[in-house]
Amino acid sequence: MISEPELVGEFGEGGTGDVVGGPGPGPAREPRPRRPWLWALSGALVASAVWAGAVYLYPFGDRKPDLHGYRLDGDPCPDIRLKAVGAAIAPKDDTSRLDPELLDGSVLDRADCYISLGSTAAGKPLDSRWSVDYTVEITVVLHKRTDPAAEFEATRGVTDSGIGTDVKVESVPNLGDSAYVLTQDDGTMELRVREGGAVFSLGLSSSAQFIGVNGEVPSDDGPDTSDLSPYQSAMISDMRDLMAGLKH
Repeated sequence: MISEPELVGEFGEGGTGDVVGGPGPGPAREPRPRRPWLWALSGALVASAVWAGAVYLYPFGDRKPDLHGYRLDGDPCPDIRLKAVGAAIAPKDDTSRLDPELLDGSVLDRADCYISLGSTAAGKPLDSRWSVDYTVEITVVLHKRTDPAAEFEATRGVTDSGIGTDVKVESVPNLGDSAYVLTQDDGTMELRVREGGAVFSLGLSSSAQFIGVNGEVPSDDGPDTSDLSPYQSAMISDMRDLMAGLKH
């Protein structure tokens, strides 16, 4: 017959002698060493978090864009010749040119030019009481900090008058990195080009004006100036000339 001391002794040999005497804290256990793969996993998670934060703070799109040698040195407007558009419509009128708008900053440089062409009469003599006035607006923006590629593509259908369904967009090949023409039925057309961080715009607009004498009123609606598509090739030619003149 096994006595209680023997029973206690056998459990004691296994390291649990205090169990019979009542509940109490067990013997202290040595901490288990962390498994190597857990350390590796923790390091990978930390590295991923740091990398994600770095991408968030310094996204790939924020790398300085390549300006491809384009530079704005003062007012570029007087040097814009508009040779092709002038031959297709009328020579530019330097006397009516508005003062340029220039911006020289750390983030971007910008120049806006407004140039009027000589008045025509849409194939009629100028004394026919109707004259057609054409205006060319040129914008050059050099982005120094951020790449404008995404914005350039996202605003394909956006004009100064807003987002309209009547805007026709046509891509232009072999001009910069990306180029397209926006045409509207209100007598406006705009050619936009992007090459690296440089964005160019050449807009053409037309308007008909009746020249009355002694209260004379027009007897018709005047010439239709809404279709500017015949001047698209001339605009592309003058855009190439503009870009070449700003590259150093």
